[in-house]
Amino acid sequence: MTLAPHTIDLNADLGEGFGHWRMGDDAAMLDIVTSANVACGFHAGDPDIMATTFARAKEKGVAVGAHVAFPDLAGFGRRALPMNAREIERAVAYQLGAAQALASLSGHRVTHVKAHGALANIAERDAVVADAIARAVRGVDRSLTLLAIALSEQTRAGARAGLRVIHEIFADRAYMDDGRLQPRSQDGAVIEDIERACARVRDMLANGGLRTVSGRLLPTPVDSICVHGDAPLAVEMARRLRGSLESDGWALRAFAGT
Repeated sequence: MTLAPHTIDLNADLGEGFGHWRMGDDAAMLDIVTSANVACGFHAGDPDIMATTFARAKEKGVAVGAHVAFPDLAGFGRRALPMNAREIERAVAYQLGAAQALASLSGHRVTHVKAHGALANIAERDAVVADAIARAVRGVDRSLTLLAIALSEQTRAGARAGLRVIHEIFADRAYMDDGRLQPRSQDGAVIEDIERACARVRDMLANGGLRTVSGRLLPTPVDSICVHGDAPLAVEMARRLRGSLESDGWALRAFAGT
């Protein structure tokens, strides 16, 4: 399902601290983005950070989602854990329940779910894992939207589960020719040049597809753009990207209501 013409969502992964430790400038990002994916305690986040992030998002009119992950605080959710499909399904449901409870306590509501890190990367190509995530979302609340990596098994799993699917591209990540995200371990996988990131996004929106490292265009719907909140220049990148999109005539709007 795509949004109305010339309407686009800008999202970021937020609430990614733990205890006294904080990552990124969530307050600044919430002044820029239209949707926020909030860590649910498995890769980052805790009840206080989650509640605070949900409350601030509500004040700013920003839609919120559950950012679910492998239970891997030490590795920030970027390590693949040996979990089977049933374990993944239950872990996602567990995190989603926590997010819904704390959002409600904070006067907000969860509208979507997005996988994080290694869980997202595996679900990008593994239908079994993608289906496990989609089943968990449907089982907890089938009205929720699945924010899924464009051209991935996630999008197909969401459709099979009867969920609304939003196709996401990344402003700050490179794509390989098969449409997969380039592994972070490879040079050039993370794009830190703001001008380049903005130009890539404008190109992909104008041409309706993913632009790969070799220059190929892979057609796909594009409904939401992610800027990773943990990057050093995340706030400036998000601000510049929003400005460039608005100058091109795009209306920035959450894909789900707030």
